[in-house]
Amino acid sequence: QVQLGESGGGLVQAGGSLRLSCAASGIIYNINGMGWYRQAPGKQRELVAAIVSGGSTNYADSVKRRFTISRDNAKNTVYLQMNSLKPEDTAVYYCNILMSAKRYWGQGTQVTVSS
Repeated sequence: QVQLGESGGGLVQAGGSLRLSCAASGIIYNINGMGWYRQAPGKQRELVAAIVSGGSTNYADSVKRRFTISRDNAKNTVYLQMNSLKPEDTAVYYCNILMSAKRYWGQGTQVTVSS
């Protein structure tokens, strides 16, 4: 069993910042990649940012230069620092890990950016 515990969501004004955290627990081994996805009402879930075991990162164009993904391998935790938030960043944010070719998802955390 693998569990992903997310935290850090909330309500923030445009231009503000939030930091999301996601800790993996349970039977954890060989995490290949960790990432964050988001889903806004009426839209498909989309990749926000991802980081692989070697440290390489990938970002959606809409969040480049505003969001930063990082990971702490010792804690099996991935973070998403979100700066200069915009109303269009409002969504449920989901943590995701890829471990031995299987994906695991968190329960999601709501991020709401007011204008």
